[in-house]
Amino acid sequence: MKKLLSIICVAILAVTASSCKKETVVSNNTLTRVFDLKSTDWKQTSDGVSWYANLNIPELDNQIHLKGGVLVSISVDGESTYEQIPETFGGVAYSYSHQPGQLQLLAQAYDGANPPISNPGAMTVKVVLIDSND
Repeated sequence: MKKLLSIICVAILAVTASSCKKETVVSNNTLTRVFDLKSTDWKQTSDGVSWYANLNIPELDNQIHLKGGVLVSISVDGESTYEQIPETFGGVAYSYSHQPGQLQLLAQAYDGANPPISNPGAMTVKVVLIDSND
């Protein structure tokens, strides 16, 4: 009797488990913006050591700022390649910070040494905003 009961339990469990359906919901909750920075868009910091450029991004709202994500990549070769930042290349450390409506790029010597770096120059900046469903 125990054996029959065990077989029935296993059969019910197998039927129940096989009828479960995993559902994956994929939604397009990203937005990509591309900016062409000119060398004149870079401003030197007050201490003269670093350079910054501000990008106005109205789509970077408080929801994305607090619960979403922001990815930034730069290209200095006509978009043949992109480097995701923060990144150090060519002796320059690139990073960024953001707040609702704005993203600020920062460029400085990788080791913080003097003399400071020169103007980073023209580049293409790709910003990907990732919204959260929270």
